[in-house]
Amino acid sequence: MHPGKEHSHIENDPNYKGLIVNKGVEQPPSVNPDAARRFLQKRPQELTLAQYVDGILAGDITILSRAVTLIESSLPKHQELAQQIILKCLPYSGNAVRLGITGVPGAGKSTFIEALGLHLIEKGAKLAVLAIDPSSERSKGSILGDKTRMESLSSTPNAYIRPSPSAGSLGGVARKTRETIILCEAAGYNTIFIETVGVGQSETAVHSMVDFFLLILIAGAGDELQGIKRGIMEMADGIAVNKADGQNIQKAQLAKTQYSNALHLFPPTRSGWIPRVETCSSILSEGIANIWDMVEEYLHKTKNNGYFNTNRREQAQYWMYESINEKLKNNFYHNALIKNKIAEIEPLVNSGQISSFEAARELLELYNKQV
Repeated sequence: MHPGKEHSHIENDPNYKGLIVNKGVEQPPSVNPDAARRFLQKRPQELTLAQYVDGILAGDITILSRAVTLIESSLPKHQELAQQIILKCLPYSGNAVRLGITGVPGAGKSTFIEALGLHLIEKGAKLAVLAIDPSSERSKGSILGDKTRMESLSSTPNAYIRPSPSAGSLGGVARKTRETIILCEAAGYNTIFIETVGVGQSETAVHSMVDFFLLILIAGAGDELQGIKRGIMEMADGIAVNKADGQNIQKAQLAKTQYSNALHLFPPTRSGWIPRVETCSSILSEGIANIWDMVEEYLHKTKNNGYFNTNRREQAQYWMYESINEKLKNNFYHNALIKNKIAEIEPLVNSGQISSFEAARELLELYNKQV
């Protein structure tokens, strides 16, 4: 059969009787043209800087989410636009209470956040929850899907939940969380929750972007978690012993006493605040109000003694240096000459012909000459 010629079937010859094979039909397109056209028409158009800023200040959740996506994007054009949006929104930020929430895996952080969030919304708050999920090594997307685990809170009009993949950064802290806080505050959210993965490594970064740092623990978890809890407890402004219900109430009360005694062994805090321990049951919403009363008492004290504003200024300075370090690192590794030199010098390090320190010195010298 020659290419381009129609298939012929000897069965269709008039000399033959019996089965007749009809011509086939043309292969339909793999994509419905009408469906494709409708999809392209519905696809959101690119917004201008003014449209982004106006939408955020008006509290438009869709535009806010698109702006946060720009912040999380690694594309240079998206990053440039995102920084312009942040700059325009900055004067409208800073008026929210920023609460960091962390704890050991299985402590019920998401359930606690939902219970506390609903309690605050009943009191008239407008809440944004930035749930920092671990990143999938394959898709780089969120693994835990906190939004699906806060069903009641996510359906509340005055709550905005944004699960963000940690993008591989240390301990699961999303690299752009601080910028996202600014946009949420500009959008009118007066309470910001930041939930971390809770593996004991991300707490320093979270502590440097919140006003109050809350640690969620459970009773009867055993001593195998002490290594994780020690470092976190030193930074905690308050501890909530969760799951204080049913047969676990006595264990929770005992844990409260033990943690309270342990906190007194730590050095005094700069804020002048003595960290407290409370028990609660997120499932039954018991003790939740007491925990928020503790947060408000802390805010009242630190605003009166000046620590609140001092802490905010120090945090801004900290993130300035963090941004510089990140930018320098990105510029270094994306430099074409450095890439070629790394490919050349790596085999020498692997074979032991040159030390790691000498290789690093050569690379940095090459980069500094370029700069």
